Amino acid sequence: MSDRQTMILAATIRVVAQSGVRGLRIEKIAAEAGISTALIYYHFGSRAGLIRRALEYINDRAARYTEQASASPNPRAQIEQMLLLEIQGTPTVRENSIAWGELRASAVFDDELREQLRDATEAWSSDLENAIRMAQDGELADPTIDPAAAAERLTALVEGLSERWLSGSITLERAQHLLAGAITAELGASR
Repeated sequence: MSDRQTMILAATIRVVAQSGVRGLRIEKIAAEAGISTALIYYHFGSRAGLIRRALEYINDRAARYTEQASASPNPRAQIEQMLLLEIQGTPTVRENSIAWGELRASAVFDDELREQLRDATEAWSSDLENAIRMAQDGELADPTIDPAAAAERLTALVEGLSERWLSGSITLERAQHLLAGAITAELGASR
């Protein structure tokens, strides 16, 4: 991806995080990026193409800020970090979480976006499921739990807690505390 495309996608995420998807206008993104609308169409073809690529960009950014979790040799710690890094007060995580929530809400009305979000969600759940299996193999998680079901519940909880935190219903600290408790409830107490 070119630097210009990256700049446009970053501007798109900022606009989505500030104004939502339904009111997203190419003109607003162009103004945010300091470029012409024609350049956006040149790189992404259409508004829908831009939104599809923006979702990929969000996923790539999330992978970058959660990749530090994979550095831990302890699979249980990897799981905890992987999930807790999704709920932090940094501008990038906050912007990503807001944009993800906006795109998820828009997918209710957009079949193409729905499919792409489903695939991204399944990939995230699958990564977590694999980490849970590794924790079970290392006797760091209850061997009787269903890793796929636990991964789906935990990723759904991250999304719900993020939404509550970002909307001001709970504090960031409360969201992190609830998530940490849910991890223990799902995987069993650490040994």
